[in-house]
Amino acid sequence: MAKPGYGKRSAPGQQLRTRDDFSLLPTRERYVAGFVDHLPDGASMSVKQLAKQLPLYGQQAISTALKALSVAGHLRRVRCAVGAGDETRWVFRTFWSRTARDNEWWNTYLATEDAARTAAPAAAREASAASVEPSAPVAVPQQRTPAEAAPDTAPETAPTAAPSATPSPAYLALAELGRKDIRLALSAGDCAALEPQAAAWFDRGVDADYLIAALTAGLPAQVDCPPRFVRRRLTDKIPPRLPGGPESPSTGTPAPAPAGLLMMECTDCGRPGRPEALPDGLCRPCSVAHSKGEQPASPDPTEIAAVKAHMANLRDLLKAP
Repeated sequence: MAKPGYGKRSAPGQQLRTRDDFSLLPTRERYVAGFVDHLPDGASMSVKQLAKQLPLYGQQAISTALKALSVAGHLRRVRCAVGAGDETRWVFRTFWSRTARDNEWWNTYLATEDAARTAAPAAAREASAASVEPSAPVAVPQQRTPAEAAPDTAPETAPTAAPSATPSPAYLALAELGRKDIRLALSAGDCAALEPQAAAWFDRGVDADYLIAALTAGLPAQVDCPPRFVRRRLTDKIPPRLPGGPESPSTGTPAPAPAGLLMMECTDCGRPGRPEALPDGLCRPCSVAHSKGEQPASPDPTEIAAVKAHMANLRDLLKAP
C-alpha cells in the first residue's frame, strides 16, 4: 500500500468484472491491467513497486504497459496540492477505470473531482463558522508596564543585535541543488540571481522537494555552466498556475496553495498540465513518440520461459569442466 493520500483511486460507474475484461489488449497490457484492477484503493502504483510484484516484466515494460493503458482510456495520473504555505506538498494519485473511457469523460470527471475538492474546504469553514455561538465578552486584565512590574529596577539600555535576514525557501532550494547533484552546484551569487525565478515556482503552489526534483531530473552527463542550465530549466519547466491559485506576492513570502486542486500529469514522462492539454494522458512529445514508434508486440509468457531456460542451460554448460 502507498502512503496515505497516494496510490490507486477507482473511478465511478465501472461495469462489473467479467472474464472478457481487457480481452482486446495485447498480452502484456492485459496482464498488467488485470493485476491493477484487483488492487485495492490506496495501493502503490509506482512503476518500481508494480515491477516487484509482476516478475514477468521489468520496470521499462511496466512503464510502457501503463502508457498503453492510459491511451486505451483505463487510467490517468494526477497530482493534488495539499496544505498551505511552507507545508504545501504534492500528493500523487492514479485514477483507474476497468471500463475504458474517452478523453471527454476523463476531462469531465477530473474537472468535477477538482471542483469538489476545491469547494470542500470552503464548505467546512462556513460550517465551522456557523456552529460557533456568540459568547459573553471576557474581561482581560490590563498588562502592567515594566515600571509597574519592577519599579526599583532600572531599564536596560544596551542595544539588541538586529536579527539576521532569513533566506527565502527559493534561495534554500537552489542552494540545496549542489548537495543533491554536484553537477548543479551553485555559488551564493548564482542563488541570489536565480532566486526570483525559483520564487515564481513557489508562487504556483510547489514546494522545495518538487522544485529540486524537477531541476535535477534527467541531467546530462556533464553540465558545463550550472547557472545557465538551471536558469533555462526554471524557465522551460515552470508548472502551470492552478485555477484560482495565489497571485505572486510582493513580499516574497510563499502564498498558501489552494487545497485539493488536481493537476493531471503525463503518464509517460510526468509533465504536469491541464487534462485538455494531455489527450490520452500523454503530453505532446510523448504522444508523438507513441504514435510514431509503436512498441513491438508483447512477448508471450511461454517465450519468456523458454528464453530463461535456454540461458540457464548455457550457464550450466559454462560451468562444466
